Amino acid sequence: MSELPQPEFDKDKFLYPTSRYHGNFTPQNLAFNANLQEFAQRVSYICGLETGGKLPPQEAYNEIKALWKQLKKSREMLLDYEPNPPDETAGD
Repeated sequence: MSELPQPEFDKDKFLYPTSRYHGNFTPQNLAFNANLQEFAQRVSYICGLETGGKLPPQEAYNEIKALWKQLKKSREMLLDYEPNPPDETAGD
């Protein structure tokens, strides 16, 4: 009897699941949402490692703090960006 082929397992989708974005769509919002989901996933892993005794509390804190700074910078670049208004004198 022959075995049926097994579907290919995508470990990245398993380890780093992402949810669909349902908010107000802009490329910036979508990019920030992806960054936010990655932040949450990585913080979850760090917390699990710290809880399991594999990572010292101070190191876990430092890693989460560094991730927070990256997320904050991402927010500033993606969401706090205000494009320059069109030059009203152009074309005169």
